[in-house]
Amino acid sequence: MNATQSTTSTATPAVTEFEQHAVRGPFNALFFRMMDPYIEHSLRSHKQRMYAGLPREVVEIGPGVGANLDYLPAGASLVAIEPNRHMHGRLREAARQHGVQLTLRERMAEQTGLPDSSADAVISSLVLCTVQDPAAVLAEVRRILRPGGTFRFLEHVVAETGTPTRAVQRILRRPWAWTFEGCSCERDLEGYVRAAGFESVEIERYRIHTPFLPFNTHIAGIART
Repeated sequence: MNATQSTTSTATPAVTEFEQHAVRGPFNALFFRMMDPYIEHSLRSHKQRMYAGLPREVVEIGPGVGANLDYLPAGASLVAIEPNRHMHGRLREAARQHGVQLTLRERMAEQTGLPDSSADAVISSLVLCTVQDPAAVLAEVRRILRPGGTFRFLEHVVAETGTPTRAVQRILRRPWAWTFEGCSCERDLEGYVRAAGFESVEIERYRIHTPFLPFNTHIAGIART
């Protein structure tokens, strides 16, 4: 395996909006490190379809501890937009293990700092539920994608009105958001993506079955510029 280069770009104005909470930041880093195998088991088939045929240079918003590195092509380069510095150590180690050249940017997804039309592919999984402004993030994704580029995503979303899952999401929305650093279990992210101005959007809806009921309703899709 080739040695992997890892660099970090920090831009203070873009990072200060993210609350580096003394408890929740480390907790989330540990939680997702422990839960990744379980979550991946549920999402693997969907990720395999959405991330098939990725180019060798990829931008990922919110890569966390590196759950999607398995789906990058051999010898890939990844620009990782990850504001939670408690994730960075594990992400760097995972990139080294996968032979991925990592450029790590401690920035918010609303302001990646990347040039216009500079990426062929942007990916995300379980990220748009947490960002402060999903519409702004999607506008940023469109800005950095080249014509013909793709945004590939998997997200958990609000359940249909009147369902038991929707009732639980409503009841737990505040403690859920506090625990998971602003994560909303009530966002209509399909609506956000369809309204973002992409040339085309393909979305599939599905459920996974976990004890975390607010997390069970999902979408996966590809949006093209």
